[in-house]
Amino acid sequence: MLSCSLRRIRRLSSSCSVSSIIFNNTNKSLSSSLSSNHHHYCFISTTTTLTARANFPSKDALSSSSKRRHIRKIKSNGAYSAIHLALDCVVKIFTVSSSPNYLLPWQKKSQRETTGSGFAIPGKKILTNAHVVADNTFVLIRKHGSPTKYRASVQAVGHECDLAILVVESQEFWEGMKFLELGDIPCLQQAVAVVGYPQGGDNISVTKGVVSRVEPTQYVHGATQLMAIQIDAAINPGNSGGPAIMGKKVAGVAFQNLSGAENIGYIIPVPVIKHFIDGVEKSGLYVGFCSLGLSCQPTENVQLRNHFQMLPEMTGVLVNKINPLSDAHFILKKDDIVLAFDGVPIANDGTVPFRNRERITFDHLVSMKKPNEKALVKVLRDGKVHEFNITLRPLQPLVPVHQFDMLPSYYIFAGLVFIPLTQPYLHEYGEDWYNTSPRRLCERALRELPKRAGQQFVILSQVLMDDINTGYERLAELQVKKVNGVEIENLKHLCQQVENCSLENLRFDLDDDRVVVLDYKKAKIATSRILKRHIIPSAMSGDLIGEQKLEAELACSN
Repeated sequence: MLSCSLRRIRRLSSSCSVSSIIFNNTNKSLSSSLSSNHHHYCFISTTTTLTARANFPSKDALSSSSKRRHIRKIKSNGAYSAIHLALDCVVKIFTVSSSPNYLLPWQKKSQRETTGSGFAIPGKKILTNAHVVADNTFVLIRKHGSPTKYRASVQAVGHECDLAILVVESQEFWEGMKFLELGDIPCLQQAVAVVGYPQGGDNISVTKGVVSRVEPTQYVHGATQLMAIQIDAAINPGNSGGPAIMGKKVAGVAFQNLSGAENIGYIIPVPVIKHFIDGVEKSGLYVGFCSLGLSCQPTENVQLRNHFQMLPEMTGVLVNKINPLSDAHFILKKDDIVLAFDGVPIANDGTVPFRNRERITFDHLVSMKKPNEKALVKVLRDGKVHEFNITLRPLQPLVPVHQFDMLPSYYIFAGLVFIPLTQPYLHEYGEDWYNTSPRRLCERALRELPKRAGQQFVILSQVLMDDINTGYERLAELQVKKVNGVEIENLKHLCQQVENCSLENLRFDLDDDRVVVLDYKKAKIATSRILKRHIIPSAMSGDLIGEQKLEAELACSN
């Protein structure tokens, strides 16, 4: 809601180790794409790092009393207890994945192998990062000290919070395994030990550090802003999904670092983890994080506050935009001042009190609400104070920020390739996609809000050349607005309008007042010819084929 510093976001990157190929997360938002080039840096930790076996001085170098003092010194270190706690619960994850090709949506990219970390939680489940298993085709897990890899499957995945739950069917795997319990948010300067399997070796590793900051941070993988804990322990590729242990409990899950900085890593805190796990246990599926659907502006300027009749003791934020799909759209208005959320006063900079003299953006309070839960919002409107109960729920943008674990939708007719616009499609233009992708599409993808449920931004992505479409090749990358005069709602609707056309000519009205007209019968024949020439298995993606079959079956039954 409230904007954050893009300069800082540019330097964030996820930390998933890749075998032979650097892990390249192509599905990231404007902020995460600019933030994360995913060329990871190996940090030289100034804090203590231990492996599974303590390195003692040689037998001749120490007397018995010296050995005992050495052992006591190691045991006094929090990392020592953390590693013994972690040996029977932290695992190494091997993932084979294959990402979609958004420029050629009927194909997938070549597979890549990555490694990450995870740990056992009650219920015989493994908790790890979503980016460790994103777009996976095969997942294996290995316990510490075991040469055997066990087949695992993904039970639930939350890409916004970068968390996933894996299950292993083999009972042999669970023999001797222990489970880590979730703790609390650590205070500043409290020590934590990050356990995992970072690059540079195959054995388990523990890096000790201290908490330096707790605040909402851009999650690179999910392109969302949620609470995160900054620590000064090195989080290297391969650490992703490993626990950060404080005492005998989990303080968070390692998930990304700050590229170009020394010893700055981030862990996902317990409230976010619990929100994810509770949602999965309640519904069996990932439920997402709630949003008010507001775009707000700070009211730190005195003249601005006076204009909106804010009394000296009043503080809050100014409502600029409201998502039409949110419950707030029917209750709040533009230029309202949000004074408090669930009884917690909102400062003029959009923050609320958090722990001991710390502050955090009020978005955190919103994101921690359960789907369909109500919140009491105090608002100043035209000089009068009102209180409204607003139902919160996860909201989807008009242009999806990411699309993991699913194939992109497409529809081909007469060589015209139609797709719903997504940010992953824009990411295919390279790391600097914000500057190299079509300007008009990029701006609308980042700023335009949906007007109704199910709406998609459908574009003509490319033209597969043929005699039938000669002269239309320059019309690629434009939005499709109408088909035969009917305004298009989404790709499924476009497909229906084309397939059910009964006119001699088929007309597409595009953005910038461009027009495409085709002889319908000739275009149908040309479609088969073009598909065969380009070795494309189907004129439409699997989701559209399923919809077409369902509609045909319903038509026959009637």
